Amino acid sequence: MLDQLAVYDDTEPRAAALNMAVDEALLETSPSPALRFYRWRSPALSFGYFGSFADVADQRDEREIVRRWTGGGVVPHGEDRTYSVIIPAGHLFFAHSSLEIYSELHDVIRRALTANGIEATLAGSVAPKVSEDCFANAVRADVLSAGRKVAGAAHRRSRAGLLHQGSIQLPGLPAKFNEDFAKALCDRFQRRTLSPELIDRARTIAQMKYAKAEWLMRR
Repeated sequence: MLDQLAVYDDTEPRAAALNMAVDEALLETSPSPALRFYRWRSPALSFGYFGSFADVADQRDEREIVRRWTGGGVVPHGEDRTYSVIIPAGHLFFAHSSLEIYSELHDVIRRALTANGIEATLAGSVAPKVSEDCFANAVRADVLSAGRKVAGAAHRRSRAGLLHQGSIQLPGLPAKFNEDFAKALCDRFQRRTLSPELIDRARTIAQMKYAKAEWLMRR
């Protein structure tokens, strides 16, 4: 689907605020499309930019809570497969509509799940909203398996490009899934590691934004 791709398998478990900041730092600096898989240092919960802190405040004693820069609902993290895709503004894929990008990336996940023996389809319509829990409400092109939503995501566009943050709620996915996902995006992907300079930039972003109470409780 992409002509080039850098893949970061970020094996170091990180704080929730730092995970969000690393994605933003990658969006700022990536010269080509990038795929990042990441881990959490403790059970966490992320909620969308337009969400209300009051909807998640009762879980503060159980999980690290962070407000995402992207939209969407409430997502628990820890046992999921969390990933992000960065598309620079100068790349041809960036010109696609948000729905096209969402659908194409989720079809890649569907194919990777199928390659690992897991039946999966894409939702063809929007299900009635029943809660702020992202995985209680399937929207068009979400990934479904055994009748339930198993993969959802949210976008953010900026002058630098597009940030797509997603979660696959299928504990125990084989390690091979990550490679199948990457290959379906680009069969000539390159594995890379996060540079010390990028991590330093991410720490600055986390301190200035994601780790601050003003950001967390802005709504």
